[in-house]
Amino acid sequence: MAVRSNLMWLTLALSLFDPTCSAGPVRQRAAVPDGFVAAPYYPSPYGGWEDSWKESFAKAQALVDKMTLAEKTNITGGSGIFMGKACVGNSGSAYRVGFPQLCLQDGALGVGNTDHNTAFPAGITTGATFDKDLIYARAVAMGKEFRGKGAHVFLGPSVGPLGRKPLGGRNWEGFGSDPVLQGIAAALTIKGVQEQGVIATIKHLIGNEQEMYRMYNPFQPGYSANIDDRTLHELYLWPFADGVHAGVGSVMTAYNAVNGSAASQNAYLINNLLKEELGFQGFVMSDWLSHLSGVASALAGLDMSMPGDTQIPLFGGSPWKFHLTEAVLNGSVPVDRLNDMATRIVAAWYQFGQDRDFPAVNFHSYVEGEKGLLYPGAVPASPIGKVNWFVDVQADHAQVARQVAQDAITLLKNDDDFLPLSTKSPLRVFGSDARVDPKGANSCGSRACNRGTLGMGWGSGVANYPYFDDPITAIKKRVEDVKLYDSDNFPLILNPKPTDDDVAIVFINSDAGENSFTVEGNHGDRDKDRLSAWHNGDKLVQKAAEKYKNVVVVVHTVGPLIVEPWIDLPAVKAVLFAHLPGQEAGESLANILFGDASPSGHLPYSITKKEDDFPDSISKLVKEIIGQPQDTYSEGIYIDYRWLNKQGIKPRYAFGHGLSYTTFNHTDAHIKIVNALSSPLPPARQPKPDVPVLSTEIPPASEAYEPAGFKKVWRYIYSWLSKSDADKAYAVGISGDKTGSKTYPYPAGYSTVQKSGVNVPAGGGQGGNQALFDTILQVDVTVQNTGSVHKGKASVQAYVQFPEDSGYDTPIIQLRDFAKTTELAPGNSETVTLKLRRKDLSVWDTKLQNWVAPGAEGDNGRSKRYVVWLGEASDKLFTRCFSDTLVCERGVEPPV
Repeated sequence: MAVRSNLMWLTLALSLFDPTCSAGPVRQRAAVPDGFVAAPYYPSPYGGWEDSWKESFAKAQALVDKMTLAEKTNITGGSGIFMGKACVGNSGSAYRVGFPQLCLQDGALGVGNTDHNTAFPAGITTGATFDKDLIYARAVAMGKEFRGKGAHVFLGPSVGPLGRKPLGGRNWEGFGSDPVLQGIAAALTIKGVQEQGVIATIKHLIGNEQEMYRMYNPFQPGYSANIDDRTLHELYLWPFADGVHAGVGSVMTAYNAVNGSAASQNAYLINNLLKEELGFQGFVMSDWLSHLSGVASALAGLDMSMPGDTQIPLFGGSPWKFHLTEAVLNGSVPVDRLNDMATRIVAAWYQFGQDRDFPAVNFHSYVEGEKGLLYPGAVPASPIGKVNWFVDVQADHAQVARQVAQDAITLLKNDDDFLPLSTKSPLRVFGSDARVDPKGANSCGSRACNRGTLGMGWGSGVANYPYFDDPITAIKKRVEDVKLYDSDNFPLILNPKPTDDDVAIVFINSDAGENSFTVEGNHGDRDKDRLSAWHNGDKLVQKAAEKYKNVVVVVHTVGPLIVEPWIDLPAVKAVLFAHLPGQEAGESLANILFGDASPSGHLPYSITKKEDDFPDSISKLVKEIIGQPQDTYSEGIYIDYRWLNKQGIKPRYAFGHGLSYTTFNHTDAHIKIVNALSSPLPPARQPKPDVPVLSTEIPPASEAYEPAGFKKVWRYIYSWLSKSDADKAYAVGISGDKTGSKTYPYPAGYSTVQKSGVNVPAGGGQGGNQALFDTILQVDVTVQNTGSVHKGKASVQAYVQFPEDSGYDTPIIQLRDFAKTTELAPGNSETVTLKLRRKDLSVWDTKLQNWVAPGAEGDNGRSKRYVVWLGEASDKLFTRCFSDTLVCERGVEPPV
């Protein structure tokens, strides 16, 4: 019986001890800096009032009404870590009424912990394509694979972290350091996955911008991400709003605290922002082993506990399950809160058609062989049975994966058009990153090592490679005269000796991942090697540049690197950032190196000349070792290119930068008004229509009784109570005795009266007030390939410049949309369309608690001027279009 190597992450549990009583109140919050507040917001809003979800909620409510109390509490929590028959997360079930155990499965770039799957390029690679069609195609393929494996819930996409800190460990799981890039990519990913009948999970809500000190333990709370209201809305909540607008079925909370309150029980975050303002209709789950409390988290809006355990797992304990059953019976948790939790979960199951012909789970996350432990956490008491059917779900998805990897490759430098290479050139290849890990592509569990070509970071966001197409193999297919120096140390003797015709290709990388693992001294974040290449990569490039006249540098990386040690060396002719290509690292790169395709990737972040070009709040990691670490977002809305532009700091390569083998010209730009901005504020929100009516009556204790004669699996988490415990809790509940030992001290501001929603004016539908998503401006521009040799794809990026007299402090420019052409032959052209929504032209007003468009028509009937800039990077803008005169100009001085 073979156990999958990723079981090593069980050691994570040793760092998660938490003394908080499962069903008791959460510990008192630590003090946070003045001005950062997680205000109470109760009760948790019901779902089911939004039109596109009404039918699913009606079905769900009918099914939930048939469930017993224990069945309802059972489906709101997992069965325990390593305690399901298959997946990283396994919900409880209610088979009596036809509701199955749900399979929740990693990872963000493919089906994790299994076989016969595709290891797609990472999110950061996908973002670098700036190609909406490819982002969507990747999502469709991923959704098909999750469904094919029988996984109900895809634990992605990740938009938190946003990428605020270049050193952050999990930035690579998301799409780039800009809220609009993240939001568009997340919405397309959700659409593609959910169209296959799989529930997507947008994560991590919110502020998980570094890995170190993210988690609560007995000695120290997880860090508090202290984010002001405007910054929260305009940056970090923005992609979640786009995801909710796309109809996402699930949201995962973060490990850390936000403004002093743990994200998994933060009523302001879940009840107010997510469920009230954004109108989220699906269910909210905790991240794994981050669930800190019982009643407090239920009241704060959490709907599902994953994987079900307390922070010390594998003892059969849980913050919910049987404790939640008890809390409902004794009146601590209102019955309607439980009914809403269960209904949201079942509604998502109906919403995506999982009640109809959904495949059974056919793999096991922790067993490699055909047969094995059904419940690995119950060893040695677990029964053994068939757990793997080895279903191949790859289809032709390698083609999609290869296209994403190829179109993401970003050409940073190409002196004298040195690339593409001739297949006749003698090639001398340096660096272990050029070839697959000699111990096997999957030899390190959760990819928690850095050997060979870096195809993905490490942690829960990975997938197993079905095979690994490495660069050196693809290069050798094209070129006869190739010599690989398979070392990260430059050789003392070069054989053959360098000649003027030789081309040295130097492979370097930089890795990062989840804090569950430490890799070569890096604790998830890049805290040891920082923004330098690993394995003395900078020195390897410098040495190669001393010996060879022509050097090409290929970089596989989780994020930005400081390239100053070698970027200006005369011998360094070209630099390619290949990001994290997944399984298709070889052919995708070779196609670019040898000119089968022209590079069309663009940086999804800025590359600065030094780390401290950003303020300490961005460039440094929080490392307090006493008390709760405070990660205060003192830079506000100014991250990445926004900060650099404001400070007048020129990066080495700006956000959006990317060269091609050909040239493009933007011509014939036109701007038009699609919907007029007749008012600075969107239309007033109306009360929520047709809100479901949920029962508030405490059910009889008998609905919680443990069945007579039932044989339990050791360590499995159940929702039943003994008859005596159920009867005692019920007696307290129906008596209304608030002095009893089982009642709960409710937080300040607690209420059980549902709100109409008009108290939150920015709400009104999925993602917020639906007028925010109306297209206001449309810009059409024709892109022509003006080169004479190479075909190529062009990216057009649209940035908005707010009116100078807007009354608000706004970044000089902000990305608002992007488009990519198809492959254009020399001389050919194509017209692309870019759209700006009301929200894209608005700022968050903290006093009005609403989105305000400062350029809208005033009392005089005149609107102020927005400028829409078009270009191929944030620092390469060629055309500007005015919203008031509807005139577009080319060849003008850009604002940055």
